[in-house]
Amino acid sequence: MPDRNMPDKNTPDKNTPDRSKSADAADDGIRLQKLMAAAGVASRRVSEDLISAGRVEVNGEVVTELGRRVQETDLVSVDSVAIQLDTSRRYLMLNKPTGIVSSLQDDRGRPDLSQFVSRYDERLFNVGRLDAQTSGLLILTNDGELAHVLAHPSFGVLKTYIAWVEGRVTPATISKLTSGIHLEDGPIAADKARILDQASGGRETIVEITLHSGRNRIVRRMLEEVGHPVVDLVRRQFGPLHLGTLQIGEIRDLTKAEVGQLLTISRDAKATTGADAASDQPDDPADDPAGS
Repeated sequence: MPDRNMPDKNTPDKNTPDRSKSADAADDGIRLQKLMAAAGVASRRVSEDLISAGRVEVNGEVVTELGRRVQETDLVSVDSVAIQLDTSRRYLMLNKPTGIVSSLQDDRGRPDLSQFVSRYDERLFNVGRLDAQTSGLLILTNDGELAHVLAHPSFGVLKTYIAWVEGRVTPATISKLTSGIHLEDGPIAADKARILDQASGGRETIVEITLHSGRNRIVRRMLEEVGHPVVDLVRRQFGPLHLGTLQIGEIRDLTKAEVGQLLTISRDAKATTGADAASDQPDDPADDPAGS
């Protein structure tokens, strides 16, 4: 006769976790509001309110049910702005000084970006490059897919530069820059250009120029072609990012809002092209286009 105090082998012990159910839950992902809270979007309660209000999308579809489970690889956005779910990704902004080459390890022993990234655990790389004599906004990340979208000219991400040039720039010269000029490697046109200021006597002019091209030293070559060699060049803006008050040589993490703007660009680019950008980081991302 079976001992009533002994558990039946076919009856689960109530004190023993059901590992199969835990595994299934893990396979099904994490509740959307919990993942949003972990990503720092809002508290879980506020995240639930955002979902119920129809302000949250998962992979392009509005989600209103609170029980929805998602993976870190899903594309989640709030009010059409993407949020970062993969916390292993890092996004930094550097105000690169002049005299620094855009490489993590320069084979000629010149000062490079390693001095700025050595403090971070992640293997970071630069998105495109600035030539050694150009200062300003440089993005560093370990997100290869985003880097590809930001750096490749086919995605049309705009970059804005402030150039101090020799001589007096005229409106006719600005028109020439925006209508297009011919260089040795083909025609090129600025997306926008304007005169900001001129020194007395017309010795120098400050010009703002915006373009999406990533050809090597393109801003310097364009301005030299129209008769105004560059004296000093700074990149002030890259896509939605502004250099702001970040001092030369300083580096900082992007804010959640800034990361969201970049991830939205990447998401929209994938949706437009219908193909994934390269997800693996390049062997030497500094060789990617985006020089100035």
